[in-house]
Amino acid sequence: MTIHDVKEILNCEILCGEDDCDQEIQTACGSDMMSDVLAFVKDQSILLTGLVNPQVIRTADMMDMLCVIFVRGKTPDEDMINLARQRGIVLMNTQLRMFSACGKLWENGLRGGPRE
Repeated sequence: MTIHDVKEILNCEILCGEDDCDQEIQTACGSDMMSDVLAFVKDQSILLTGLVNPQVIRTADMMDMLCVIFVRGKTPDEDMINLARQRGIVLMNTQLRMFSACGKLWENGLRGGPRE
């Protein structure tokens, strides 16, 4: 599955990184607690979150994530978008809630990795 496939499944708007949407992804996780992402998430390609602050981008960068999706229609400010652009992270948002977004990805074969 590619980031573009995820965009279609979740009806996302791309906020930055449109040229990188052909990247292959294998796993995803959903969390609003960046401390949990740092402690428990390994080898995840996409982060789904409702948290909109620069720490999300920094965490995704530290964890080598390819894409961050903001749920519930949340939109980061320009500083966050620019930080993601500098780090090569695709940013998108969806109107779906976290539970629904994760469920749709699961239905389409995207899994959570070794700690499901």
